[in-house]
Amino acid sequence: MKTDNDPIAAGINGAKKYVASKTLVNPGWNSVVIKEDIVEEIKRLKELEGPELQVHGSGNLIQILLKHDLIDEFWLKIFPVTLGSGKRLFAEGTVPAAFRLLECKISPSGVIVASFRRAGEVTTGSFS
Repeated sequence: MKTDNDPIAAGINGAKKYVASKTLVNPGWNSVVIKEDIVEEIKRLKELEGPELQVHGSGNLIQILLKHDLIDEFWLKIFPVTLGSGKRLFAEGTVPAAFRLLECKISPSGVIVASFRRAGEVTTGSFS
């Protein structure tokens, strides 16, 4: 990622990254590979002091985290298109959980950008 006068790129480049992979050995880019027991390692990392843990672009890792109730917050971008079949975000095995809307914006092209924080157990009964 280019860093010339770009504080966002500099922050991403300098941040420690954890990569869940059974085959990757040395990914570089200030990264640590998690090869075994991903669930236990994520639980351990969540208990440490430091910046928040984020997942970018890994549907497989999200599925593992959902099955083990390890997601505290979602930042979702919902695009107004249909592309046919694909991988489900909330697939079989997802632990039921309630989330509270923190923020929601809509781009000029109709993309919904919303963030949700974990809000305990699921309650049913109304839209209010």
